[in-house]
Amino acid sequence: MHLGGWHSYLRSGDEKPRITRNLLKRVMAYAGAYRWHLVGMLVLILATSGLSLLSPLIVRDLIDKTIPAKDTRRLLQLSLALLALPALKGGIRVLERRLNTAVGEGVIFDLRSALFSKFQQMPLSFFTHTKVGEMVSRLNNDVIGAQNAISNTIVNILTDLVQAVAVFIVMTTIEWRLTLISVIILPLFIIASRMLGGKLRDAAREQMEANSGMNALINETLNIGGALLVKLFGQQSTETSHFRDRAGRVRDLGIKRAVYGSVFFVIISLLSAVGTALVYGFGGYQVILGTLTVGTIVALGSYLGMLYSSLQSLANAPVEFSTSVVSFERVFEVLDLPVEIEEKEQAVELKDIKGEIRFEHVWFEYNDHPKDLLNEVKRFGSQSDSRAGISDEEVPEMDEEREHPASQARKTALLDIDFVIPPGQLTALVGPSGAGKTTITYLIPRLYDPTRGRILIDGHDLHDVSLKSLSDQIGMVTQETYLFHDSIYANLLFARPDASQSEVFDAAKAANIHNFISDLPDNYKTVVGERGYRLSGGEKQRIALARVILRDPRILILDEATSSLDSQSEALIQEALKRVMAGRTSLVIAHRLSTILAADQILVLNRGKIAEHGTHQELLTLNGIYANLYRTQFQ
Repeated sequence: MHLGGWHSYLRSGDEKPRITRNLLKRVMAYAGAYRWHLVGMLVLILATSGLSLLSPLIVRDLIDKTIPAKDTRRLLQLSLALLALPALKGGIRVLERRLNTAVGEGVIFDLRSALFSKFQQMPLSFFTHTKVGEMVSRLNNDVIGAQNAISNTIVNILTDLVQAVAVFIVMTTIEWRLTLISVIILPLFIIASRMLGGKLRDAAREQMEANSGMNALINETLNIGGALLVKLFGQQSTETSHFRDRAGRVRDLGIKRAVYGSVFFVIISLLSAVGTALVYGFGGYQVILGTLTVGTIVALGSYLGMLYSSLQSLANAPVEFSTSVVSFERVFEVLDLPVEIEEKEQAVELKDIKGEIRFEHVWFEYNDHPKDLLNEVKRFGSQSDSRAGISDEEVPEMDEEREHPASQARKTALLDIDFVIPPGQLTALVGPSGAGKTTITYLIPRLYDPTRGRILIDGHDLHDVSLKSLSDQIGMVTQETYLFHDSIYANLLFARPDASQSEVFDAAKAANIHNFISDLPDNYKTVVGERGYRLSGGEKQRIALARVILRDPRILILDEATSSLDSQSEALIQEALKRVMAGRTSLVIAHRLSTILAADQILVLNRGKIAEHGTHQELLTLNGIYANLYRTQFQ
């Protein structure tokens, strides 16, 4: 199956999953890393199977020979042997469990590491279209389900296969006629497995998808932003109802899966009872005729239980394996996603750059309907949900005559952007909201790639530059400041994990946040809370500035970095920014006049185009868009 095959399968609820040779090879590749563990387990399995074969033979000897002969010495020896066998098998099973767990946890580790690494490689557009709960579901539920195929299903198949063959051979040597009678029902096991196997597999897939949907809703509504929104709009009961619907579906599918499993077990148990009845009926008749001993029948009965147990597990193995394969499919769906922001094999390392930034006829269009995403999870109340109460056909078309002339709504975000920022200079981006300012800042660190045109730093096309070295040269404070649920000190160190304490303090002082932090009861050890919600907007932005200052980048990008500061804090920050931006190439989205006045050049964006460019005085002289913004916003 080609790489995109699982995408199409997972998007179609009507198709049945196929266990192909390529899929099996891919699954077994994960098992191959633990081949010696599996070999050790196989040896231990052979040992326990061999020991299990001895007990019925000992019982037969006791019934047919030892007890009739009243041999007390042999009776004591055989009784001790019956006691020693379980103890020895128990010790071996502990070792087997140790190896099995090492394989299972190792596969979980490998899959989780591969998935997390893949998520780190995905472009920003992937995260804007994919719910966190869906990704968490892949990393948790699906990974555990996938490892079950290797650490449990494959091991169980080996164990049952070895035991079934060994028991069959021993039974044949004891009484071949009864052995043939016992395996007559084998085709019925296979038929039962095929009848219910597909239903169990489908139920497992549906339950995994329902779990993903429930996880997505939990993540949306229980993070601090979602919880705040729900409370502000008084939608607690509504969201609780939505969650009950999601959890109810998970419950119903779990019941459905359990019922199918029970029906399968009952059918197999009935088939085993048929075989047992035939063997005891025919064997008992042979005992009456005197051709078989009671001990032989008892031994065969014990072997029969072992044989049917193995056959039952083998019949169920395809069901368990195909169910586990559903989890592997969902894991492989992630691993097969194409990486849009790719790095060339011989990528250039940016070192000691001057910092010239050049945009050459750059066009960019956001993909609102990307194909290479995870299986979609619908949210209640979304447009795709019938409860939203509106369809695409009902959305009124735009009235051209009434459309606001300043509207920034459009399909293409950037149109033929062409400019140069000389090394060490400050460039300000201004324009209406939605004009494309933030999009330009996202293209420089390659959070997105241009649809057309190219971007260069010191003459190097960004496509030719290594992503790590590009990141090392750029410091960025985004419009929405994000802090980890950790201490202030840890959040600052995220920029430079090897920074000394004095460097951290200096960066905080430069951002005018050191005194505030020092006055806190736990100072730098203060935990900022989920997404930094324990701090005000201005405090979070100053910590974000300190984080960038600590990084000491050659190129500085500030997206409204002073928008949440009061006048006094802004004055101190502006002074700090002058020191920080001195000698650096800086690109600032600013809604503050003080920042704009200090700019070497101003780019005025409107509807994705550079409408005007020049200095503050030059743009005022033009009496165009900038002059209008200046009069309405800054005066």
